[in-house]
Amino acid sequence: MTKTIPFDPARYLKNEEEIAVYLEVAAEEAAEAGDNSILLRAINTAAKARGMMEIAKQAGVSRESLYKSLAPNAKPRFDTIVKVLDALGVQIKISAKTA
Repeated sequence: MTKTIPFDPARYLKNEEEIAVYLEVAAEEAAEAGDNSILLRAINTAAKARGMMEIAKQAGVSRESLYKSLAPNAKPRFDTIVKVLDALGVQIKISAKTA
């Protein structure tokens, strides 16, 4: 029997550009689905790719707090998300909705 390993997108997020594209796609999918948890899971994946401890340190939060903020069904504070995104080397960009 052939063994397979679960797909882990974190293994493929090597730099800020790849993380930015990954999060941009996740944000679009979240907006289309009306489900913010899609973006939250993607931020979690990106943080794991860079190392949760390092991201927590750069964001100025504890590792435990970071895990809780990015957990499924979490309702993180906006400023926490901004700090995490900054630690990931990306930023929020706002644009007008398209029809």
